[in-house]
Amino acid sequence: MDRFLRYVQYDTKSDETGKNCPSTEKQKVFGELLVTELQAIGLHEVSMDENGYVMATLPGNVDKEVPVIGFIAHMDTSPDFSGENVKARVVKDYDGKDIMLNEEENIMLSPTDFPELRDYIGKDLITTDGTTLLGADNKAGIAEIITAAEFLIQHPEIPHGTIKIGFTPDEEIGRGADLFDVNKFGARYAYTVDGGPIGELEYENFNAAGAKITIRGRNVHPGSAKNKMINSMLIAVELAAMLPQKETPAHTEGYEGFYHLTSLNGDVEQTKMSYIIREFDTEKFTDRKRIMQDAVDQLNQKYGENTVVLELKDQYYNMREKIEAVKHVVDAAYEAMKAVGVEPMITPVRGGTDGAKLSYMGLPTPNIFTGGHNFHGRYEYIPTFTMEKAVEVIVKIAEIYSRKG
Repeated sequence: MDRFLRYVQYDTKSDETGKNCPSTEKQKVFGELLVTELQAIGLHEVSMDENGYVMATLPGNVDKEVPVIGFIAHMDTSPDFSGENVKARVVKDYDGKDIMLNEEENIMLSPTDFPELRDYIGKDLITTDGTTLLGADNKAGIAEIITAAEFLIQHPEIPHGTIKIGFTPDEEIGRGADLFDVNKFGARYAYTVDGGPIGELEYENFNAAGAKITIRGRNVHPGSAKNKMINSMLIAVELAAMLPQKETPAHTEGYEGFYHLTSLNGDVEQTKMSYIIREFDTEKFTDRKRIMQDAVDQLNQKYGENTVVLELKDQYYNMREKIEAVKHVVDAAYEAMKAVGVEPMITPVRGGTDGAKLSYMGLPTPNIFTGGHNFHGRYEYIPTFTMEKAVEVIVKIAEIYSRKG
């Protein structure tokens, strides 16, 4: 808890408009702190490269060759909400009632809105003050990985093979694994510690694509515009209406995919739209992209060639295809959770993780829980006992792999 409360004082928000890696230099400031701390607890080969990737090694203590495993978390916080000047609060022995986060602005964390709070009656919680996010996504994962490594160093009687630790920048803007050096990292299998509530174990995620659409209109004085004006904003509305109306994030769950309009800016002359397209099934993913392209083609037939220009780009793919061949990496995490009294919840990630790209880069990397809730906003919180359980799971996974040949 102390480690986590220190980490959230560092503003590490990433910036999707940033051209460099990391997208914000303040991520490197936090990375330097982590390098110092990893060295201080006794890890080997501690480094941060020019792109802000932090890596370290905990040498094994068994006298046989076992698989090298890794644990990975990301340093940045979401650009969706402020991560500056975080004032974390510790709520002792939560009583099940509303938690006043900010009296001045009357911001309340309430079990009426978030009924899972009632699962933590009698537990200690860490919350925000209602004006920022907390940063459990993913500073909780970093704190848990480092605490587990420190525990293993302090308890040499627990057998483990070589363990690799990696902290990445820019995960929240989809670039976390882009410049990750898998060969340098040197693990055969890895886990991102980047999930939500206790027990989450995830090895499948969305296939993802991003669509940037530019619509060109024609502005004419409205008094003499008949048969001349082309209003690009109205074409944008028409395009949005051509896509399945019930297939948006607000209408889908589980394995259901969606189209999500993330931005819309324009005037009569030009409008720009951005969509993200998400789908678990590969064939349905292809169909979703085709539906988007067909809508654009129909509008161009109606209004003229190149009125609507679509730039469609795949972002990442479902890691299940790569992990099913080495399913034991999921089984080990499942076994570890059971061993420390955590009920595993195997769920699909309705999003992406660094592990998705890493799995396609040759490093199968499922995702395990941090214990946090309500990421990316003012209502974010994390129970301290779930953080402790995450540490226990990491330690137990290391112990399980020490028995494998």
